[in-house]
Amino acid sequence: MNILFIVPYPEGKAPSQRFRFEQYLPFLKEKGWNYTLAPFLDNATWTILYKQGYTLKKAAGVLTGFLRRLFLLFNLGKYDFVFIHREAAPLGPPVFEYIITKVLKKKVIYDFDDAIWMEDSAGNNKIVSGIKWYDKVKSICRWAYKISAGNTYLSNFALQFNKQVILNPTTIDTLNLHNEVKDQDTKRIVIGWTGTHTTLRHLAIVTPVIAALEKKYDFDFCVISNAAPELPLRSLKFKPWKKETEIEDLLSFNIGLMPLEDDAWAKGKCAFKALQYMALGIPAIVSPVGMNSEVVDNGKNGFICNTEAEWYNAIETLLTQPEVRRSQGKAARGKIIDNYSVLANQQNFLKLFS
Repeated sequence: MNILFIVPYPEGKAPSQRFRFEQYLPFLKEKGWNYTLAPFLDNATWTILYKQGYTLKKAAGVLTGFLRRLFLLFNLGKYDFVFIHREAAPLGPPVFEYIITKVLKKKVIYDFDDAIWMEDSAGNNKIVSGIKWYDKVKSICRWAYKISAGNTYLSNFALQFNKQVILNPTTIDTLNLHNEVKDQDTKRIVIGWTGTHTTLRHLAIVTPVIAALEKKYDFDFCVISNAAPELPLRSLKFKPWKKETEIEDLLSFNIGLMPLEDDAWAKGKCAFKALQYMALGIPAIVSPVGMNSEVVDNGKNGFICNTEAEWYNAIETLLTQPEVRRSQGKAARGKIIDNYSVLANQQNFLKLFS
């Protein structure tokens, strides 16, 4: 079997690709299946993508990506399946998807892990937003052979257009990557959050809670991101995200936070932060939005919080009671291994190619 992966970014760079399908690639090899990754962006463009400036280089990178897609159409004959993650091209209508499915009659597996049929409320590039063509997601769902959706909310959307929908959660490699367990008996307690610049806005939910806790307790509030947050917190410590130190940095946390604004976009979130924390034996405190309430069992492997008072009490409990951190951390890792690990989901993923 020959499989083509049409993806937005170079291999090993973007979390959505790494944790949605890249970690399953060795299993394809084990079955004797061949695969090819075809990223839209090259490494040079990816490096400058989220940096200020470089307008001409970014434009050239995008144009090159479209040319790369055009040439790819002439080489599709040898592939049995085409796996498209999010979209074939970041701008404009689904021209490539139409040609692949309707003209070339290829079996497309369409994968997405966000509510990409709508604009993210955190989006700040109005020009790009105007030409993203969000409606194309509905069309690609109709044309696809199968759909791989990251959570129930996304599955229900896709089911409006295609009955061949497989719930394929974002998963964690608990053997080769998230394979250590946090030592909760540390002298200094670290409350942590990790995410990109687009999700920093959600920290507004917990900022007043952290500020209140600072008045009573001594701890660090660590933010790992690709952009430094501007928060009025004396406990704030910032670490730039680096793939090379990703696990080591997360293991500095005793408690992991995943606040989310309850909006339509956030409902599509697949609890990725919580999955990472929990896989490392770190209790997660989350908002009841998106997939969070499925992953976290309130009071057992973390806490689910609606109000500032609930956030305060949950963080205070874990901050002051190491035995609760230990027991919830152990239960958290067990939940991930049993339900959201690569091994637990392996057969479900391979079933996409049948």
